Amino acid sequence: MIYTSGSSGRPKGCVQTYAAMSAAWAAHPDRWPPAVRDLAGRLGRYLVFGSLTSQVMLEYGVLSLAAGGTLVTATPPGYPAAVTRHRATAGVITVGRLHQLVRDQQANPADLSSLRALMVSGSPLDPGRLRTALDVLGPVIFHGYGQTETGMIAMLTPAEMLADPPALTTVGRPPAAVGTSLRDGELYVRTPAQAHAYWNDPAETSGVFTGGWVRTRDLAEFDPQGRLRLVGRARDVIFVHAELVYAGAVERALATHPDVAEAYVVGRPDDETGEAVHAFVVPTAGSHPGVEALRALVPGAGTPTTITVIDQVPLTSAGKPDKSALRTPAANPPPYPVPRTAPQVEADGIGRPE
Repeated sequence: MIYTSGSSGRPKGCVQTYAAMSAAWAAHPDRWPPAVRDLAGRLGRYLVFGSLTSQVMLEYGVLSLAAGGTLVTATPPGYPAAVTRHRATAGVITVGRLHQLVRDQQANPADLSSLRALMVSGSPLDPGRLRTALDVLGPVIFHGYGQTETGMIAMLTPAEMLADPPALTTVGRPPAAVGTSLRDGELYVRTPAQAHAYWNDPAETSGVFTGGWVRTRDLAEFDPQGRLRLVGRARDVIFVHAELVYAGAVERALATHPDVAEAYVVGRPDDETGEAVHAFVVPTAGSHPGVEALRALVPGAGTPTTITVIDQVPLTSAGKPDKSALRTPAANPPPYPVPRTAPQVEADGIGRPE
């Protein structure tokens, strides 16, 4: 049993059978899809942060051992110090920490010459920021997509991104062993190593594990080359005057502004609209995003009631953006709420997480 990170609620225990564990591709070189085969050759010294009870850490850890590599237990402060200290060749990094690493390398570069692979996971990565990461860190970024319930679903390699820039908007092609089905825009998958239930949670089990498929609750589409593109979360929605607003769509729109490095959107209860959209943006270095320019990117019900400029998004213990912290008004700077007619940009709203 492997637990989810709990970023969208409480952690859930994903129950796997021994048959599913044996069918997992990581320990079997003859089952490696092309993207994984490319990655495997770079895993000479794989950094392990935290516990191998994490699905992503375990999956890549097993792959490293099967490829003849070594697992290196890393301790804080993490990137980039762990790479230089251990001469690591590979590691897993969340999107929030990747942004921080890129900023650190731009401001005060560390010696990352040993690094050959950074596997990005945990949340969607804006194509522009992915391109910047490749420019700053080099051709070492592997953009993976998977879930604790399923293991790896797809992976995009540095070579694919550099050869075909439109690939940056995708997470790569699912390998042949992964079945995919789009149902009203929502992605369902079947993988050899998928879980089959949540421990002691029949209600959640019935909503996610259905007919041999796993409901990812991610909205997706395929590009003409058969690559998977994520377009939002089916559950990450806000109801404004009973109109459905997808947080992911608003985040992507805000992130297109050149002064915005990262964008996060949450909903909060509102006496007039039922729920209201609240946005948080991390500016690019030296930039000061203008509220009207940002609001113009999101017309209609998705227009944020407030836009807060933050130094860095709060992270969960798993390194994922902690939207629950953003939803709590007490964690945000005054004034709150702001006048309905004048959404406001607030400065330096949230300090750096521990």
